[in-house]
Amino acid sequence: MNFNELLAKKTKDAEDILKKYLPIEEGFQKKVLEAVNYSATAGGKRLRPVIMKESFLLFGGSGKVIEPFMAALEMIHNYSLVHDDLPAMDNDEYRRGRETTWKVYGDGMAVLAGDGLLNLAYETAALSFDMAEDTEDIKRAARALKILGRKAGVYGMIGGQTADLEAESDGQISGERLLFIHENKTAALIQAALMIGAVLAGAGEKEIAAMESAASNIGIAFQIQDDILDVTSTEEVLGKPVGSDERNHKLTYVSLYGLEKAKEEVKRMSETALTILSSFETRNEFLEELVKMLITREK
Repeated sequence: MNFNELLAKKTKDAEDILKKYLPIEEGFQKKVLEAVNYSATAGGKRLRPVIMKESFLLFGGSGKVIEPFMAALEMIHNYSLVHDDLPAMDNDEYRRGRETTWKVYGDGMAVLAGDGLLNLAYETAALSFDMAEDTEDIKRAARALKILGRKAGVYGMIGGQTADLEAESDGQISGERLLFIHENKTAALIQAALMIGAVLAGAGEKEIAAMESAASNIGIAFQIQDDILDVTSTEEVLGKPVGSDERNHKLTYVSLYGLEKAKEEVKRMSETALTILSSFETRNEFLEELVKMLITREK
């Protein structure tokens, strides 16, 4: 099985795990549950849960304790996209080739769907405690839950989104602010993926810290590549409108440093991440290949 076939299989596995934890559409809250499921099943690469599982395997993890966290992280990622697309944020009408949640269900219901996904994420992650076999398992699950909350919250993704939103309104562009945005808005959830996989597998402190560093480089490179594609790709290939960064006066690495410098940074940071990932006693060649793919992706 070649890399693309293996990636497709692992992506489907992550998709199936996510669907297992999504709600049944019933009751007086049926409409918001429909919007939740519409948002969460809109396709996508499922990179974060796949990366989490690969980190888990890299450090010798086994069993299904990783699965609730895989689903939870993807729920958090998708809630952030639902809110990002809102008229008050990026005002995008299409994502992954179909209408965004607010276009289908309205602004208010889209806000509630995002809120629902976020709360469901923590409810789902907490199911890992039911799988614990001993005190050590409970401690690992508790630490993983703390990582998930911090990396998704005001000291992680939401903090990055805040700085990004303010940059649009005040027009103050600096490399320091841009780095903060990328480190938190995008890299934080990838940090959560690699760190949680390592924690649940029983990795040591040095290994967990190394995975956090690798993920920082991967996440920033991933976001810069996303900014590059917003300039160089097409709506048909990307599955969402291109040029939205410029229309919304968004601070990006491309707008600040130019296209060529942006491409150089993607390459440099990806190489740094790969050096870290290949430094452990055991190696996960699929994970390393996946990181390489991120720097050449077209969508």
